[in-house]
Amino acid sequence: MNLATEVFNDVIVVHAPAELGFEQCEAFEKFIDSLERKRLVLDLDTTEAIDSKGLTALLDLHDRLRAAGGDMRISTTNAVNRKILEITRLDQQLEVFDSVIEAVKSFRVQ
Repeated sequence: MNLATEVFNDVIVVHAPAELGFEQCEAFEKFIDSLERKRLVLDLDTTEAIDSKGLTALLDLHDRLRAAGGDMRISTTNAVNRKILEITRLDQQLEVFDSVIEAVKSFRVQ
């Protein structure tokens, strides 16, 4: 899997795939683990489907980044994805922002 990325100093923005489900998760997690930066913004704006495996992958990724001294933010204006994060209460465990820029800037406030 090869996903579009952008780098802002020590923060990497990854534009998530159109689907984040059972079939994509292994390749998605390997791609994220291969990145050298430990501060990640995951842009879910163009992701059209997230299943339970995808949600688990987000939590696992968040835990691995934190264990390595990094962190992860989610960026999305996609109403369906926001609702999924709310219903599953992942929005209380993961920091969710309305824009990539807001998410990137949030790392500087720490």
